[in-house]
Amino acid sequence: MCTRNTPSLTLSKQALRDAMTRNGWDADAIFNAELALCELIVNAWRHGDTPAPIVWFSVLGRTLRVTVSDESDALPQQRTPADSAESGRGLQLVAGLTHRWGVDPQKRGKAIWYELDCAA
Repeated sequence: MCTRNTPSLTLSKQALRDAMTRNGWDADAIFNAELALCELIVNAWRHGDTPAPIVWFSVLGRTLRVTVSDESDALPQQRTPADSAESGRGLQLVAGLTHRWGVDPQKRGKAIWYELDCAA
């Protein structure tokens, strides 16, 4: 099952939640996937200078893959912000909530993705 979605944060989260629920994922995994999705969409808006990022996800077997594409060629860099910093932890959050994540440069922009494996 694959879905390509609108840039709406609310609609993207709902579509992801619906797909994961239909495929038997538990509430904790759904929460983690939604939070990681929100982070990638907000990063595309803020750092990718993309008002309408493309959101794509698939559930293949027991693996969920979510991709958010933006128009910026700048690759994300995981930072270690100061304890008092109000930002800079987004990719740490994605890494902590998911099993794998990465970035694929595109002809125009990039696609940032993450994967979650469903517990058997």
